Amino acid sequence: MMTMSRRARRMERNHKRNKLGALNLVSLMDIFTILVFFLLVSSSNVQQLPNSKDISLPTSIAEKAPKETLLIAITQDSIIVQGNKVSNIIDVLGDNETLIKSLEKELIFQSSKSLSSSKNKKGRSVTIMGDENISYQLLRKILATCRQTNYTHIAFAAMQKSKGKG
Repeated sequence: MMTMSRRARRMERNHKRNKLGALNLVSLMDIFTILVFFLLVSSSNVQQLPNSKDISLPTSIAEKAPKETLLIAITQDSIIVQGNKVSNIIDVLGDNETLIKSLEKELIFQSSKSLSSSKNKKGRSVTIMGDENISYQLLRKILATCRQTNYTHIAFAAMQKSKGKG
């Protein structure tokens, strides 16, 4: 039997000390499982409109899911575009003009921010989330302003009512 030289024994000890630790696959699999469940839950196809206590939406039985678009919210006292207050309802109803200038300015700004920098000939999409009791005069002014700024695909937000209930 052959004995190892001093140098060989020293190298063997050194290799034992510098041995890399093993990778714990069980904890790694747990992390990936949690990550997969998180991604599945957070990437659902349900679109949630912002919940506002100031707005009482009308009900609808439409089954088609809304697309994610620019949102105009109409509360009892203000008009809000994408979370930014644009104007007061009292000022808009007191004005005799057909268009709402502050809304028009904000819609032009929002269209300049959109990904398609070229002019969209078909028109842009907008969702109006308004209280079910807003006046027709106000709604007409908002629609005219949207049409003037090339937001011609207009959808109205509503609470979905189940088919079974009358």
